[in-house]
Amino acid sequence: MKLINWIKKSLDKKGDKPSLDFFKYLGPGLLVTVGFIDPGNWASNIAAGSDFGYSLLWMITLSTLMLIVLQHNVAHLGIVTGKCLSEAVTEYMPKKIGRSILGTAMAASVSTSLAEILGGAIALEMLFHIPIKFGSCLVTVLIAYIIYSNSYPKIERWIIGFVSIIGFSFLYELWVAPVSWSEAARSWVTPTIPDGSILIIMSVLGAVVMPHNLFLHSEVIQSRRWDLHDDAVIKKQLKYEFGDTIFSMIIGWAINSAMIILAAATFFQNSLSASELQQAQSMLTPLLGKGAGLVFAVALLFAGIASSVTSGMAGGTIFAGIYGEPYDIRDKHSRWGVVISLVCALLIIMFIQNPFQGLIYSQMLLSIQLPVTIFTQIFLTSNKRLMGKYANSMRLNVLLLLIGIIVTYLNIRLLISFL
Repeated sequence: MKLINWIKKSLDKKGDKPSLDFFKYLGPGLLVTVGFIDPGNWASNIAAGSDFGYSLLWMITLSTLMLIVLQHNVAHLGIVTGKCLSEAVTEYMPKKIGRSILGTAMAASVSTSLAEILGGAIALEMLFHIPIKFGSCLVTVLIAYIIYSNSYPKIERWIIGFVSIIGFSFLYELWVAPVSWSEAARSWVTPTIPDGSILIIMSVLGAVVMPHNLFLHSEVIQSRRWDLHDDAVIKKQLKYEFGDTIFSMIIGWAINSAMIILAAATFFQNSLSASELQQAQSMLTPLLGKGAGLVFAVALLFAGIASSVTSGMAGGTIFAGIYGEPYDIRDKHSRWGVVISLVCALLIIMFIQNPFQGLIYSQMLLSIQLPVTIFTQIFLTSNKRLMGKYANSMRLNVLLLLIGIIVTYLNIRLLISFL
């Protein structure tokens, strides 16, 4: 409530009606939020809480702050130029370099879809004992139906509903779990690195900052129509976007935190280690009751479905941008981008013997591509020919470069640890 009041107060200038306008604007940030409460995050957060208790909650705070800066910056690109990150790469970078960047971005979208579809299939196995590969086919068909049969506003409402279900599911889990809220509060703001925790720390960060989200946010932010020739309108949109990003990222921070807190209050307190999602669900049932295990699986299913929708849309955005076009599901290039992202991911799943290893390998590919996207974004948003007076300031560039270097270093360490 304090956040909502702060947003209202900050926007209530020059006769604006923030209570109406701002809440109409909410939505693009929530689509991005889905990307970092996906099954890959679940695995990292459950491992963090079960192995190290509450002590790594500070990484959720730090990574969310870094994500706010990156997402806010790439959303500015979409608002100021009317172009998504993929379109800007095509238009403002040399053709060979731009195509190479977007080729790796499409590979990252496929890798992301692989993890999200697998997560949904794992949930179906938990709930209905459906084999992983058949469940992956079901999830893919459902995702394709949602994307192809719905306009963006409808998909936005679907995603808001999915995020709400996931959030309420974890509220229930935390209600029945014996949580030490004083210890959690200290751990949110007190950095500590327990012995043997560096791999989990890198995994948590790598699961929060994802390349496809940067492409997607710069596109979906344009769903709120505005006049690019009216400087006052652009400034107002930038202000609303910042509120939307903060509001949505805080929701993601809360859900990711809830995962670690749940694992800390149940598994860590009982000296149990959970490294796989099926294992975590099976251990919750004797500790908190059958209802807790069921709610866990249902929330995972909705997380897998929601994040698969956004990864498919990101694939459509990237592929359409290669041809200098915005995302439009009625356009053939956007449609092909969605197909490539989802179908290629499904085909790879058919050859994966170990679903958990599949999640790991998908994160490895994202680790390789992520620095490419971050530094491409910085290059474009610093370009005064593209951004005009809204180009990054020197102070912002230093902050973005610092984040890029930290994320690159930690993701390289994560990649090396997997090899």
